[in-house]
Amino acid sequence: MSITWVGTILILEDAFSELANVLEDKGYKIIKAKTAKEALEMALEEKPDVIITNVFMPGMNGFELCRFLKSHPSQAKAPILICSTTNQTSHLVWGRKQGADAYLSKPYTAEELLNAIQLVEIN
Repeated sequence: MSITWVGTILILEDAFSELANVLEDKGYKIIKAKTAKEALEMALEEKPDVIITNVFMPGMNGFELCRFLKSHPSQAKAPILICSTTNQTSHLVWGRKQGADAYLSKPYTAEELLNAIQLVEIN
């Protein structure tokens, strides 16, 4: 019998309502941010267990957000999952260099999302 750990997830995503519903159904507490600036503030205040971000956003992109959070002492160990419509190896590699723990290309299923979250939680 496997025990699944359930925690708090900060979602900064353009389709976060769909993501949030799937994750809340699995018992996760969801914190939603609409901009990278808002996500930074929430991450530093709430200290979520996992952060999910999109790549393309106005102002600061997901790679910049990832790099900033991974350089901040209170969030350096928080797993970050980047979700993007861009399925390019260069984005995956760049995301990893910025500190992302996983990269998921859209479209993805709820099962793929949950598997990715569980993998970053374990690592």
